[in-house]
Amino acid sequence: MYTIGETAQMIGISTHTLRYYEKENIIAPLRDAGGDRRYDDSHLRWLRFVIKLKETQMPIGIIKKYASLVLEGEHTAQERLSLLEEHKRSIKKQICTLHAADEMLEHKISAYKAFCQ
Repeated sequence: MYTIGETAQMIGISTHTLRYYEKENIIAPLRDAGGDRRYDDSHLRWLRFVIKLKETQMPIGIIKKYASLVLEGEHTAQERLSLLEEHKRSIKKQICTLHAADEMLEHKISAYKAFCQ
């Protein structure tokens, strides 16, 4: 079991973010006898997944919906699948956009290098 500080450090986010995720019902940490938050390995796996969703531009509202569906149980599997498939399509679009931007930048950089020599 890990404290909020240990968890934040391992995941690479702030304790404020962990508290925010708890407030938004994205994660539900355990509590010890003193009422302090405790996180286990399953929390760490979930948080790493949430961070990846966030890093790939999934809106927090969709992450909250996904988390809510997970808590509802197995009967929400199809809806969760749909959310993830839609996000994957979004990521593929981002990749295409980034690839096109990279090609444009490479062209511009080559032109400047040729001009500056």
